[in-house]
Amino acid sequence: MYHAAVLTVSDRSFRGERPDGGGPLVAEMLKNAGYEITLTAIVPDEQAQIEEKLRQIADSGKVQLLVTTGGTGFAPRDVTPEATLAVCDRLTPGIPEAMRYASMQVTNRAMLSRAQAGIRKGTLIINLPGSPKAAKENLEAVLPAIGHGLEMLSGRPADCAKLAD
Repeated sequence: MYHAAVLTVSDRSFRGERPDGGGPLVAEMLKNAGYEITLTAIVPDEQAQIEEKLRQIADSGKVQLLVTTGGTGFAPRDVTPEATLAVCDRLTPGIPEAMRYASMQVTNRAMLSRAQAGIRKGTLIINLPGSPKAAKENLEAVLPAIGHGLEMLSGRPADCAKLAD
């Protein structure tokens, strides 16, 4: 079983002005997929605070998957992708590409997503949109492959030659 954390990035949710819809939904989806949720948190749209929380969670060694929701659009305060890029050792571009592709089947606005994904030490970090509907669609698109990626990341034997479903 892999351990996961969910980090919501939202000024309004952080201030208590709006309920966090995306974070709990993502946590429930991960739980239903067999992940143990070890942490959920909310931070404001402040790049330094996002980076600090991403580092803290990833560097703890307690989670293999860290999913963010929010801050991936065009608004001036949408800086989750920049924070993710700043803390990752290696990028995993196929994950956001797959999410955008899947979302493009639903809406052409998916091309406006600036979501990123990457690896920091032994933790895979994935940015999801803040909209609960979009977060669900994006996570559904990549969830089937994430376990295999985490196997490889952890150093466990992973048969890459085996046909994927």
